[in-house]
Amino acid sequence: MTKTILTVDDSRMMREMLLMVLNGAGFNVVQAEDGQDGLRALTDARPDVIITDINMPNLDGYGFIEGVRRDDTYRATPIIVLSTESSAEKKARARDAGATGWIVKPFKADTLIDVIRRVSA
Repeated sequence: MTKTILTVDDSRMMREMLLMVLNGAGFNVVQAEDGQDGLRALTDARPDVIITDINMPNLDGYGFIEGVRRDDTYRATPIIVLSTESSAEKKARARDAGATGWIVKPFKADTLIDVIRRVSA
């Protein structure tokens, strides 16, 4: 069965790059432009894995992750942060909000796909 990945990023270029990489690996991809859009997309997308940026307008990645975790349906859904940020403080804040892992941009396609397959197995 094809896994669905919800990608949440305000950069159109990053969303397109993720779409190309993830579709090429056989995943179904649903995209959102920021945290608010991501929360709205949850019900229809029913994602197996979520990939989110941190720095976004309207609702940042921390708020988005907290919103996802408040919904019991997505309490165990893996959430991977994909960000240019790499400080230990920000990683700890994301982990406290409920993130599963963190990958720093720019990302290697093989690494991202490997992480998605491991967390969704």
